[in-house]
Amino acid sequence: MRRRQVLGAASVLLAAPFVARGQGAIGGSLVLYTSQLEPDAAGTVEAFRRLHPQVNVEWIRGGTPQIISRLRAEIAAGSPRPDVLLLADSLTFEGLKAEGRLRPSPEVAIGGTPADRHDAGRTYFGTKLITTGIMMNVRAPFAPARWTDLLRPEARGQVAMPSPAVSGAAAIHVQAWAQHPELGWPYIERLVQQGLQPRGGNGQVMQAVSGGERAFGIVIDYLPIREAQRGAPVRFIFPEEGVSAITEPAAILSTARNVPAAVAFVTFLLSREGQELASRQGFLPADPAVAPPAGFPPPQSIRLMPFDAARAAAEGEANLRRFAQLVGG
Repeated sequence: MRRRQVLGAASVLLAAPFVARGQGAIGGSLVLYTSQLEPDAAGTVEAFRRLHPQVNVEWIRGGTPQIISRLRAEIAAGSPRPDVLLLADSLTFEGLKAEGRLRPSPEVAIGGTPADRHDAGRTYFGTKLITTGIMMNVRAPFAPARWTDLLRPEARGQVAMPSPAVSGAAAIHVQAWAQHPELGWPYIERLVQQGLQPRGGNGQVMQAVSGGERAFGIVIDYLPIREAQRGAPVRFIFPEEGVSAITEPAAILSTARNVPAAVAFVTFLLSREGQELASRQGFLPADPAVAPPAGFPPPQSIRLMPFDAARAAAEGEANLRRFAQLVGG
């Protein structure tokens, strides 16, 4: 887990302050816990501070399980430190919401991001889309257009995916399959019978398909899209039934010490500037009006599978145990 502190500067030459809805000029200290990659976290904080130079931002990054373990220890000690969490997936936030750890924040401005990408109670807000679809080697026997195409005889023993025990995106994807009215557990069971192989994380699946060991992979979008632009023999497909997505939500804790700065930070992430930053960092913005990174299709053409986060949080342990039993894990 890495820690950075960015000290405030009073100069108004940096930028005119971006003012959150209902907020005046803000300052003070803001503590952010995030699972963003370190360069992305640094870039996000830097961009926010150009708009709010009087805010001192201390940020600590780590994997979502690390961050939650740290937060749990702080809660147990009676002194949770973060004002804002920016973590991978909605299921993590559903758990915190159920415990009353998140602050309802109707004053956060969501910009052009669709309301259904945020918690209806405004306790957490999706900041981007990291979708899971089908990756294929360009020498695969066919190009799948639908999830059900992976049941074709030519795909037997040729499909890999990350282990849901390792990848949060894969865990959400299994649950999105389970909730899908046209797929559900009958599809999952047939895919496992076809020889579906969970292995490690998304990077390991990427290597297996890029190297030709497997023809197809079930992975997050930006890895194969990015590598294809660098010459890797792969292609990413958004299936017709839709893709699952993690939204890297942001939330303000109920124990936040600097609520005005926290509101401004989350508002920045959802603003046009914040969404353009997400795109420059290589991610599909939550705002469909913001141009995606090179290699992505128009956001309006991407269909998301229906996903009930509260239901997934309630059923998650049982669903993932059932999946592990099916694949022999």
